[in-house]
Amino acid sequence: MWEEVFSRENLLAALKRVERNAGAPGGDGMSAAQLRDWCRDHWDQTRDALDSGAYRPAPVRQVSIPKPDGGVRVLGVPTVLERLIQQAIAQVLSPIFEEGFSEFSFGFRPGRSAHDAVRTAQTFVEQGYRWVIEVDLDSFFDRVHHDKLMHRVARVVKDKRVLRLIRRYLTAGVMADGIRQTVAEGTPQGSPLSPLLSNIMLHDFDQVLEDRGHRFVRYADDIRIFVRSKRAAERVLSQATKVLEGRLKLRVNQQKSTINPATVATLLGFGFFFLAGGKVGIRVGPKSLKRLKQRIRELTSRRWSISMGERITRLNRFVRGWMGYFGVAATPRVFRALDEWFRRRMRQIRWKEWKRPGTRRRNLRRLGVAPSQAYQWSYSSRGYWRVAGSPILSRALPNEYWSELGLWFFTAAWYRFNASANRRMRSSARTVV
Repeated sequence: MWEEVFSRENLLAALKRVERNAGAPGGDGMSAAQLRDWCRDHWDQTRDALDSGAYRPAPVRQVSIPKPDGGVRVLGVPTVLERLIQQAIAQVLSPIFEEGFSEFSFGFRPGRSAHDAVRTAQTFVEQGYRWVIEVDLDSFFDRVHHDKLMHRVARVVKDKRVLRLIRRYLTAGVMADGIRQTVAEGTPQGSPLSPLLSNIMLHDFDQVLEDRGHRFVRYADDIRIFVRSKRAAERVLSQATKVLEGRLKLRVNQQKSTINPATVATLLGFGFFFLAGGKVGIRVGPKSLKRLKQRIRELTSRRWSISMGERITRLNRFVRGWMGYFGVAATPRVFRALDEWFRRRMRQIRWKEWKRPGTRRRNLRRLGVAPSQAYQWSYSSRGYWRVAGSPILSRALPNEYWSELGLWFFTAAWYRFNASANRRMRSSARTVV
């Protein structure tokens, strides 16, 4: 296995992946763009150190980023050389472990996505499993027990050199404020090996749930278990906690682990709602909608001095990216309501840009407003938000006005997303036939 990990073909594939992912430099300051040239001059010495067992991974650079719901998430940024080596290891180990992973595990696995996880959850709810256990692991990536993890890796990996190198990555430590700190547990988020190791660590938990016949969905450390009654949910949560804390030495956050009806529970930013005939629809979760509106407020702030063209470019980038993820939600009415609010925010920006009464009057006239109304509204003392919601500005700046400027709205993006998804499904069906 060692020779396979460090074969020329595998290393070149890993190098291309690191270069494509780019990312921030690690503690040594070297960027992904510099890695190829560095390897030409220094890889032979690095390989000698790896083969002799003298290689010691560099500590990861610690970075804290704010969480959407408050607090911070601590990420580890390895050097690009460590990313190369870890990626090479992951490329060899992933196919081996993939064969045994649960079909209900979706995170960081080839051919599986968050959308697959949500659709599987949707199916469980339609089948009558309408109580959802939301298991919250307290700082999962920071609390992975190294011995427990290595024991599970060693069940499959027999090459001691590979095992020793993985262990050294786990204990490489972090660089915080210029000081190297040792770690006794955890696997840093942000490294190429971390997703695979997290799935290996939680595989035993998946097996327990499968052996007991439970319906569940797991995406990394996001765990949802679906049962038919609240009493069953309470019992299963207790059992799951015993497995996670007793067997795996992880910590379940009792305050954040909840039992909810399916219409209240969320998964990966999505929620569910009931339709006629027992069908279940997918919706955007309340917290996701709240974060969306906050981001739109930032991008449509009147205080942000930026040209309309540049603003629309940034808004379009956000809307397309957001809908690329949340487009599976079957809630066009929600998106239409969002668009009405969105357009009003755009109208108040335009109203402020016109500033002077004379400019406002001329622009209103140019947009087809009668002279008397244009004069009256150009001298209005009402605030921006009230004017933006008025019938006169709605008629002057209709949907077509923004479409001609190239602005995307959520409803149009939703229809495009689903049209594209349907084309992919038809193409896939023709390929199978």
